Amino acid sequence: MKKILISIFILGLAAQSCTKVNENVYDKYAAQQFYSTPAGADNALANVYAKITGTWGSNYAGRDNCWYDLNSFSSDEQVIPHRNTGDWQLDFAQLYTHTALPSLGIINNTWNWAYSSIYSANLAVAQLTTAKADPSKIAEAKVIRAWLYYLLIDDFGDVPFYTDNNVDVSKIPQKKRADVYSFIVSELKANVDLLSETRGGTYYGRFNKWAGYMVLAKVYLNAQVYTGTAAWADALAACNKVASGGFALHPGSANSASPLGYQYYELFGNTCPNDETILAEFITQNIVSGNIYAIRSLNGPNGVALIGFSGWNGTIIPEEFYNKYDASDIRRKQFLVGPQLGGITYTASVSSIISPGAGPNEGVRNVKFFPVAPSDASGESNDFPIYRYADVLLMQAECNVRLGNAAAAAPFINQVRDRAGLGPIATPTLDNIYDERGFELNMEGHRRQDMVRFGKFLLPHGFVQTTPAYRLIFPIPTGALNANPTLVQNPGY
Repeated sequence: MKKILISIFILGLAAQSCTKVNENVYDKYAAQQFYSTPAGADNALANVYAKITGTWGSNYAGRDNCWYDLNSFSSDEQVIPHRNTGDWQLDFAQLYTHTALPSLGIINNTWNWAYSSIYSANLAVAQLTTAKADPSKIAEAKVIRAWLYYLLIDDFGDVPFYTDNNVDVSKIPQKKRADVYSFIVSELKANVDLLSETRGGTYYGRFNKWAGYMVLAKVYLNAQVYTGTAAWADALAACNKVASGGFALHPGSANSASPLGYQYYELFGNTCPNDETILAEFITQNIVSGNIYAIRSLNGPNGVALIGFSGWNGTIIPEEFYNKYDASDIRRKQFLVGPQLGGITYTASVSSIISPGAGPNEGVRNVKFFPVAPSDASGESNDFPIYRYADVLLMQAECNVRLGNAAAAAPFINQVRDRAGLGPIATPTLDNIYDERGFELNMEGHRRQDMVRFGKFLLPHGFVQTTPAYRLIFPIPTGALNANPTLVQNPGY
């Protein structure tokens, strides 16, 4: 972007040497001309996508201390315990035990990342609209912005809302969650059908029509949480739109070439397969962000023996969550427990996660994102699947059950179970679907939202006591309250 702006500036100087053209008018014309071209439109969008991938403390997923960590460690699927050796701060355990305060860095990072990304999306919408760019590119920028607001209301409830960057940060109005929900739905419905239907290629990692409908399905799926009024039929219709894109479950067959023994794990490798992937995050270690999730989990000697460099001895899978998996489930292969390479033995049980903390080898480890090259001790190059077709099938199953048609739900959930090596369920219940979503989508950032929607988030589990209802959303970070005195803190904090 910097090189492009310099080029435009030089072009303007050259023009001034030939004719007396008002500089401001000419600059505006050059920008409009540039952003009206396919390359210019893609450049405007690239600045927004770069924020999604981001880097340490400012990203959707891959690196740490931002959106993924906030939503994953506050669920029952993973936690980084403080270790009795003095390793690891309490931030992650506080998220897990639902005791985090508004000053927590991960909360602040997520808020700042989302609003920085919205600023970039607003800028892209303005640039492309002014330039009269291809309508599909304007629509793409608007869909990304709607997705970002969806993430915000899911985490924080009532949030500051703006679509024009010419606004004083200290005066951005805080809108009700239901009102922002209405904007998101309206914006998606107006723009999704304008998006490209292309899958893969130049649209790998970009919002196409199918990814847009996936976001709409997610928003409708959680409508009751956001507004008090359910929208199951609308969610199912949006899921059916996604399914019409020709997606299929990636094979789960045995594969000796896979470090985890099954073709299924290609979904979490170097490139997310096009058959099942709806939207992915492109990652190349030390070039385009990085993926830390397996490395963060492995203990040092085990990491050296398994992948050639030391792990961080961080993330563990709570015993209660691990024990739910059937022994014949191929998805259980992602977990490491018992004796391992490097002379390490991981125990499923964990004695403490805060004080005095867990022992060095306590806790089940996870290598769902088994590191691919290029990788080093700071991360790997596994791409991250933001949305995939298995999620759609499980949403279709859920919507059918909630609409009173459990028999119609069975084929959807059973496709996912069959790939995992499990038997069918003739009449699935909501608990069946909730559990299956946990088995299939763990480590992919969906669990907290599922726990809230299924009424499980406030229940005790593991080291977590019964949680007060105000914890269903996170606090507005202290820094945001200081920057905008008009904001009102969420009740309870």
